[in-house]
Amino acid sequence: MEGKEESCVYKNPDAPVEARVQDLLSRMTLPEKVGQMTQIERVVTTHPVITDFFIGSVLNGGGSWPFEDAKTSDWADMIDGYQNAALASRLGIPIIYGIDAVHGNNNVYGATIFPHNIGLGATRDADLIRRIGAATALEVRASGAHWTFAPCVAALRDVRWGRCYECYSEDPQIVCELTTLVSGLQGEPPKEH
Repeated sequence: MEGKEESCVYKNPDAPVEARVQDLLSRMTLPEKVGQMTQIERVVTTHPVITDFFIGSVLNGGGSWPFEDAKTSDWADMIDGYQNAALASRLGIPIIYGIDAVHGNNNVYGATIFPHNIGLGATRDADLIRRIGAATALEVRASGAHWTFAPCVAALRDVRWGRCYECYSEDPQIVCELTTLVSGLQGEPPKEH
């Protein structure tokens, strides 16, 4: 079994990315490929569903939680369970877990809640917004999630839109200036040498 494991190029972190991708794709069945392109909501997610249908991604929409007042550790335990189910599938491909943390990790009990983007946009303070992104990233990572569905970088053009509160401004220049939330969430890119 060890020799077979060694021949799995996709599991070798030292192999070139393209070689890993090609090796993994060559091993996948059509149902596994379809499953990897599928994202399901947390409320319908079970360990057997992830393992048996090769689910690639789980979405956690607003107002969806494991149980009322679930703390960071509860979220981490739930997401770890989903991850273990994914790793138990034939190819052991981990899931990607996404959470709707558009103004802090707002579904987690006790997390820091920040004003929505429309309020942050009124500050015109790009550094403050970057720091909010960094704080949100720490809380999202602590819960076990891999990414957040944020920020909304739309320029509000019609106040009848139901999510206008997620826009920093109607002015595209202000929206561009306040995308520092991305740097806060992701960290600063490495410096070129």
